[in-house]
Amino acid sequence: MGASSGAVKRVGRSDAYAMEYDLEADEYVPLPKGDVHKKKEIVQDVTLHDLDAANAKPQGGGDAMGLISSMMKPKKTEITDKLRAEINNVVNKYIDQGIAELVPGVLFIDEVHMLDLECFTYLNRALEQTMAPVVVFATNRGRTTIRGSDTKSPHGIPMDLLDRLLIIRTSSYRLEDIAQIIHIRAIEEEVELDDDALAELAKIGDRTSLRFCCQLLTPASIIARTNGKSKVTVEEVTEVDGLFLDAKTSATVLHKSAGKFML
Repeated sequence: MGASSGAVKRVGRSDAYAMEYDLEADEYVPLPKGDVHKKKEIVQDVTLHDLDAANAKPQGGGDAMGLISSMMKPKKTEITDKLRAEINNVVNKYIDQGIAELVPGVLFIDEVHMLDLECFTYLNRALEQTMAPVVVFATNRGRTTIRGSDTKSPHGIPMDLLDRLLIIRTSSYRLEDIAQIIHIRAIEEEVELDDDALAELAKIGDRTSLRFCCQLLTPASIIARTNGKSKVTVEEVTEVDGLFLDAKTSATVLHKSAGKFML
């Protein structure tokens, strides 16, 4: 075995079998002596936060009260920006040397229009770093005002940040898709539906929203158990649909009856 290349080559047969008669014309060579060198490679998955927490040191006050307080309370680590920068430099050095490999994570932010301008500024700067994860934004808003400012922007996201994103094209759910999602949700919540009730819930979801029809599963199941039924039928679905309003219907009712409510 070559020490530098690691290539394995057959040079002959051990001379311990030299006295045996064999038809093969192999060359007999002495058995190598010495220590066997073994190389073991260990791969460990760690996050940047694990490295920050492992290298952080508990900070406490220098006076007597601070010392007593640190002894009574559990030790907490303080991760500063300076520590993060040092860890990032070490990790970048390991990556350049081929010792470590960076596997980016995924950060999913739902209802991203709820973030204010300061949060968007921080995200815009963080996405420029080499260790930035894959960030996924989700929102159902159109053109709306950015929180913390008077500026209107598509999806409530600043234009300079929106220009860095890839916008995924989406489409509305079909009736069959809504029925399939409700069926999966009913299995998770251990609610038994008959076929007619599932079809009625799908129609309600198509008329209102998918979230609203999924929320009707629990009250419909309670009414079905109260009536002594093992499955939710169309009667329970129709009853709960009449008891509760979705967001769009509620807004319409409030708009039409605005004079009847207190300001």
